[in-house]
Amino acid sequence: MYLATEKKEEIFKKHGKSEKDTGSAEGQIALFTYRISHLTGHLKNNRKDYATQRALQLLVGKRRSLLDYLKKKDIMRYRAIVKELGLRR
Repeated sequence: MYLATEKKEEIFKKHGKSEKDTGSAEGQIALFTYRISHLTGHLKNNRKDYATQRALQLLVGKRRSLLDYLKKKDIMRYRAIVKELGLRR
């Protein structure tokens, strides 16, 4: 499985307040970014996998809405997570 419990805890520990803090916007955005990069790699090999393509589009939309929320609530946290994850926007 590409996303084991240990990997999730590592992501949340690095980007959230703790490894058990799964609800913070930063942790969610980091997890979505990891999943998006995994699905992008899968789609490079499997072009006609339309179910995965749809799932990827949904994930990108969820991450976008979380980023918009964070930008509206706390611009400094937004800038920090964008810089840390290397997102373009």
